[in-house]
Amino acid sequence: MDLRFTPEENAFRQEVRAFFRENLDPKVHAKLVEGRHASRQDLVDWTRTLNAHGWGVPHWPAEYGGTGWDPVRQYIFLEELQAFPAPAPLAFGVNMVGPVIYKFGSDEQKARFLPRIANMDDWWCQGFSEPGSGSDLASLKTKAVRDGDDYVVNGQKTWTTLAQYADWIFCLVRTDPAAKKQEGISFLLIDMKTPGITVRPIELIDGGHEVNEVFFDDVRVPAENLVGRENKGWDYAKFLLGNERTNIARVGVSKERLRRIRELASLEHIGTEPMIRNSRFREKLAAVEVELKALEMTQLRVVAAERTREKGKPDPASSVLKIKGSEIQQATTELLMDVVGPYALPYVPDREDDRWDELANEPPIGPDWAATVAPTYFNWRKVSIYGGSNEIQRNIIAKAILGL
Repeated sequence: MDLRFTPEENAFRQEVRAFFRENLDPKVHAKLVEGRHASRQDLVDWTRTLNAHGWGVPHWPAEYGGTGWDPVRQYIFLEELQAFPAPAPLAFGVNMVGPVIYKFGSDEQKARFLPRIANMDDWWCQGFSEPGSGSDLASLKTKAVRDGDDYVVNGQKTWTTLAQYADWIFCLVRTDPAAKKQEGISFLLIDMKTPGITVRPIELIDGGHEVNEVFFDDVRVPAENLVGRENKGWDYAKFLLGNERTNIARVGVSKERLRRIRELASLEHIGTEPMIRNSRFREKLAAVEVELKALEMTQLRVVAAERTREKGKPDPASSVLKIKGSEIQQATTELLMDVVGPYALPYVPDREDDRWDELANEPPIGPDWAATVAPTYFNWRKVSIYGGSNEIQRNIIAKAILGL
């Protein structure tokens, strides 16, 4: 298998880089380089810039607004987006519910939702996890009962990322309580403005408000918002999660973070010599770089295999990418903690934090770049859990790849 890029693919990479340099607001780029979050409006504006150029949903079929790129160009685009870095289009719409709709949805659902997802006219969130139903998602209890032309939904979702912004939520709900747990689940699209929906914030250990609880109390959802067939939602969820786990590898993100680590480790601070001169630190850094190169080669093999794999069929190798990708992402945050040393301790809020006015009056402690290191470290403990915990991924590998 030849994993080298062709001259045409390398030229495409340069085209993508030039577009990012010329079109992304430098202030937004600086935020991401510093480890801060793009704002809601930053993400909307950038998504619409990409969409106007025809790059808003690059991996979708051309008939639904996609680029028609082959898997290699899709890979190059995503890697450059992450490594530049530029904001990634909202995954819940572009990578998750969008593909489910164009693969399994009705013609009316495709016409209604897909253009709005591509242009970020609707903000989507994901209603999968529940209290007690995370990695064992099939045990979910939120129920939907058919009542005439509607489903009546009752239950609770948790860890719902960015639900405070959402216009719509895609949910797994139980529609047949008598069936085996995987066989009684359906996939519903729910307008977040529907009466009976309550969003309650969950404050994270890093002080941020990224996730929420969402409660459904007799929420009426038109039956036309059912995706595909009733009680077949588990099949659609597996399709969605296969896409999510591949993207969680985030090779470009880890490349950019390692570049940043080398840059910061070369600085003098706290009256000490640069961390890069510490032999133990260099050993740890080199070990992560080797692991990342191996992950990159694995992902390229998966990309190359996409040419012959049946379209829409999840690749069990995505579980390998998910495991190793999340471990490397966490390792890079640990290296940043080594670099920042005791200045990781104070909490300095992001400007997007609702408490900025209250907390920003505190005198600065340490270098400006140190402020985001500890919050990022704590926040990224989650990457080995969401999208299916790494323990669950090992079970998938044992069954689907090793045949155990």
